[in-house]
Amino acid sequence: MLKKLSSPKRIQDFLDALPINFEEHADTCMSPRRVLREGKAHCLEGALLAALALSLQGERPLLLDLTSVEGDDDHVVALFRSRGRWGAISKTNHAVLRYREPIYTTVRELALSYFHEYFTNDGKKTLRSYSVPVDLRRFDRRGWTTEEEDLWYIVDALDAARHTTILSSGQARCLRRADAIEIEAGKMVEWKSKQITQR
Repeated sequence: MLKKLSSPKRIQDFLDALPINFEEHADTCMSPRRVLREGKAHCLEGALLAALALSLQGERPLLLDLTSVEGDDDHVVALFRSRGRWGAISKTNHAVLRYREPIYTTVRELALSYFHEYFTNDGKKTLRSYSVPVDLRRFDRRGWTTEEEDLWYIVDALDAARHTTILSSGQARCLRRADAIEIEAGKMVEWKSKQITQR
């Protein structure tokens, strides 16, 4: 199935069609095989599946960790390169923090492209750092692609990866909050929990 996803665009389309994993019973970090079996994924699980699909096309399976202030959620995307430029595949339930075209010359440029869309419901912009790309090949021996247990060791590796701060404390104090129309757009969701139950 995944080998048929022969481009980042096709991988993204496949992820978009997967219902969101609301983790209604417990926190999860499912392997790609479990995601395919369960038919749902949250951002990290989607990034893992995308990384595996990219590796089947000869790409390195790379994840990028985007971290926020305390009280807001971090985000993880799968990285890819095309003609020397960086792009990202992203699983999200919201209208923002989505796919990035491969137009960015550095990982930093790509990470910064998420900054203005990364805000809370009161308009506070919360993105604060990004990691070095984490190559999942280091976990091949642990069977991350088919593991039945949750992959918390990958969460730990993302947390432990070197992160680069995006802005200083002075810059953070001067940030303008998102506009009301941006906040309203940010509340749009692709999947609601009732939709998942009815499937």
